[in-house]
Amino acid sequence: MTLIAPQPPQWSGQRAVIDCFNPATGARLGQMPAASPEDVAAAVARARVVQKVWAQSSFAQRRAVLGHLLDLVLEQADEIVAAVVEDSGKTHENALLGEVMTVCTKLQWLMKNGEKHLRPEPVPSGLLMHKKGRIEYRPLGVVACIVPWNYPFQNIFGSLIAPLMAGNAVVVKASEAVAWSTQRFQKIIDEALRREGFSTDTVQIINGFGDTGAALVRSGVEKILFIGSVGNGRRILEGSIQHLTPVVLELGGKDPMIVCEDADLDQALHSALSGCFINLGQNCIASERIIVLDGIYDRFVAAASEATAALRQGQATAPGAQDVGAIVTPQQLQVIDTLVADALAQGARALVGGKPGAGPGSFYPPTVLVDVRPDMRIAREEVFGPVMLVMRVRDEAEAIALANGTEFGLQASVFTRDRARGERIAAALDAGGVCINDFGMCYLNQDLPFGGVKSSGFGRMNGRDGLRAYTNAKAVLTDRFGFSVLPKLYPVGPALYAKSLSSIRLLFARRWADRLSALLALLKLSLRPGASR
Repeated sequence: MTLIAPQPPQWSGQRAVIDCFNPATGARLGQMPAASPEDVAAAVARARVVQKVWAQSSFAQRRAVLGHLLDLVLEQADEIVAAVVEDSGKTHENALLGEVMTVCTKLQWLMKNGEKHLRPEPVPSGLLMHKKGRIEYRPLGVVACIVPWNYPFQNIFGSLIAPLMAGNAVVVKASEAVAWSTQRFQKIIDEALRREGFSTDTVQIINGFGDTGAALVRSGVEKILFIGSVGNGRRILEGSIQHLTPVVLELGGKDPMIVCEDADLDQALHSALSGCFINLGQNCIASERIIVLDGIYDRFVAAASEATAALRQGQATAPGAQDVGAIVTPQQLQVIDTLVADALAQGARALVGGKPGAGPGSFYPPTVLVDVRPDMRIAREEVFGPVMLVMRVRDEAEAIALANGTEFGLQASVFTRDRARGERIAAALDAGGVCINDFGMCYLNQDLPFGGVKSSGFGRMNGRDGLRAYTNAKAVLTDRFGFSVLPKLYPVGPALYAKSLSSIRLLFARRWADRLSALLALLKLSLRPGASR
């Protein structure tokens, strides 16, 4: 097996560069400049200047920019797919459906719904009947997005368009593992902005290593979105403390898929194949644990093994050439191999796959593991690779306990023909989202918020909540009528305390008798000579 060795920063003169490779072939693609901390500071400074102009743009102008992005993505879909395949080693179909289609879905939703969720929202004014209240969703300023390598196009575009629609400038730090394709993606964004007369500094993609990301975290931006591992998420939080920068963290997962004995076998099987092998398992919402009840276990394992063994793997030279592609980084291939080898050494069995494939390139074949115990590392740690762990349970209660028995809680799936049972199990799962009789569609439905609980992170992407996360929810209270009520409090009069107490009891007492008593006391106080205050 031929692996691409991890590449340390390379220096060209006084500037660090990133060596870029095709993970499916090992072929060198070229070099991209790595942004220094000084480059990062300059990018944020440029973004801060132009954001003041972008923040004053109308919703119609923002929709127009997103519309140009959509047009350009559709026009250049083949070229985008080719760039993704070359940079990440995935198949054309996965690049098209998992990246291009997802970005189009997000753009379309924001164009249709963005203004609705961002325009000022009137709210009741409560006791202050002479006032009107509203919430204004104001842009924050500059938003930093630090994204991983598993979806080179979707991670960049899917992260930046919501803060952009909310009126922010965006600086995206892409993963050094897929830096080569960013130059094409930046051109698309630049063209969309230019068509409406806005500066290309409004959205900037920078490349670099860990020091680049650390500099961006500490640069004084107004918000950070981080998508990645739990360990790096902790580092992001540590760095954000310096400026008290709020953070959205979308971290790892160990998503369970529960297959009940009354499930539709074909539906559960093909959902599990998707959940485990889409993008070769390099997916934050991959179904990392297939938890199958006794009554359907043997049939499920037999069908899953047969289907998995038939999958074709290799370099995606053309659409339809392969079912699955390569592992993006050699480091990740090593993680997968280590976890599988550990499980096999402890008694798990590989019915299909179970060891790295032949080179050139970084390949790990689709694998089916059985006899996996909950105490094994592979049952607790994120694999992020094409490994279907099939775990047998006796009943629904054991399935729920096993599903909830990790530090993660990103997404989950449940398969059953009994609607009430599906709802009951879904309600018991510790997860940011649950699909009943489906896999992954919570993320595709843009009206739903997306995120996790426990070590899978906090904050939300997508939907109304994900869009508003990039705004300051500003409270405004103004006059309802053409006159004001004098708020005269000082000097404090002798009757003020007693009258205030009676007023409070009149407004908030739960029993009518108490309210009547308070009203009578208030009238009595008001009729006293000299009791104006």
